[in-house]
Amino acid sequence: MRFIDKDLSPAHLLDALGTLAALLETEITKQKPSLAGELPIDNGSRVQGIIPPVCSAPIIVIRKRVSSVIPLNSYLDKEKITQQQYDIILNALGARKNIVLSGGTGSGKTTFCNALLLKLAQLSPHERIVIMEDTSELQCKIKNTVKLHTVKDKDGTDLVTLNHLLRMTMRLSPSRIIIGEVRGGEALDLLKSWNTGHPGGFATVHANSALATLARLEQLILEAAPYPMKELIGEAVNIIIFLQRHAVTGPKVEQIIEVKGIKNGKYVWNEI
Repeated sequence: MRFIDKDLSPAHLLDALGTLAALLETEITKQKPSLAGELPIDNGSRVQGIIPPVCSAPIIVIRKRVSSVIPLNSYLDKEKITQQQYDIILNALGARKNIVLSGGTGSGKTTFCNALLLKLAQLSPHERIVIMEDTSELQCKIKNTVKLHTVKDKDGTDLVTLNHLLRMTMRLSPSRIIIGEVRGGEALDLLKSWNTGHPGGFATVHANSALATLARLEQLILEAAPYPMKELIGEAVNIIIFLQRHAVTGPKVEQIIEVKGIKNGKYVWNEI
């Protein structure tokens, strides 16, 4: 971020938000003071707008979609992963391990997922990939790639959810199933799909550590099932890559753990 030598009046910001709302076929009012969506004129950049009374003056934030993918080798060159971690990741991709990328907001999970997809295109260019997202952020160079998106109506009500997309995906003959971000009960359907003939997928999850990712998946599954399904998690999740953003160096792989199942009600895992 940087400061610019320009002042935008609240009136101008309100006008801009009104224009953005019209582009997104919705509205932003005092009764509905938040605007969120994917810009239809900017190749998928995301906008978040807020107006009073939620805030003292109108706010617009635009998150631009990345124009290029950072290759996995670049993480190695910039010492954001070690050589051992790099080798582990390559082996996991080749062995069709199910990978969960975890970290906090802004930790670089989506960017790293794109790096994995780029490397996968080099290792397995003839596979069939199905990618599901709320917002288009993932990029895959494999020709046989299908991209699916959730759908909301103008009031923000879910019309097509990730659960719907996962059920559609089962009839699309995927080699690997990728979800941009798991944040609800779709975690259960995803792990079931990974565990029933579709190994080698990726997903991102918000969590504060690699081990906390397992507890986070339990919480998400409880939104769709009466039990946390530890056995399913222990069997379906093979590798957890935890990323963290540092003030100076930016996102970095902090930890990789391998999940080996459940024993006496506890996860069996080791750091690798």
